[in-house]
Amino acid sequence: MGDSPLEQGVSPPILVVMGPAGSGKSTLAVSLAAELDVAFLEGDALHSPESVAKMRAGEPLTDEDRWPWLERIRSWIDARIAADEGGVVACSALRRAYRDVLVQGYADRVRLVSLEADRALLATRLAGRTGHFLPPSLLDSQLATLEPVADDEHPIRVPGEWPVSRAVEAVRRTLSATQLQ
Repeated sequence: MGDSPLEQGVSPPILVVMGPAGSGKSTLAVSLAAELDVAFLEGDALHSPESVAKMRAGEPLTDEDRWPWLERIRSWIDARIAADEGGVVACSALRRAYRDVLVQGYADRVRLVSLEADRALLATRLAGRTGHFLPPSLLDSQLATLEPVADDEHPIRVPGEWPVSRAVEAVRRTLSATQLQ
């Protein structure tokens, strides 16, 4: 990777790979972190035990459940920025207000990668997923909460059906084109 951000003197980005359950956030985020040689955070790991229990029971989270979780993710982002390190976090970031918490003040460093998939693809993926606390029954709640990213959020939009390698390349190309690498 001869064009790494550090070699170019550019601060490395923080990418928030976002989308509803089943969109492929974690898979893409892990690959992006490896490709960019930056830290990875699984946002789900920062949910409180109470929130995980709610989701396991098929109960959707409320905004009140999500704010402390988003603040924990923001703290991780703050630490990366303070250390001038990059990172990639997988986080649903379903509402604009949630994304604003993560990006506020860092528009030059934090970039949203929006995985966009239709309900059928999401449902198929969730039905085949094992070992995750979020049951397929919460998909409709996720979609009802989802506020698609707006152009003024400067997202990198990635079709959820793309293979991971194609998605990683598309993100890298976009980062290169915008000098946010």
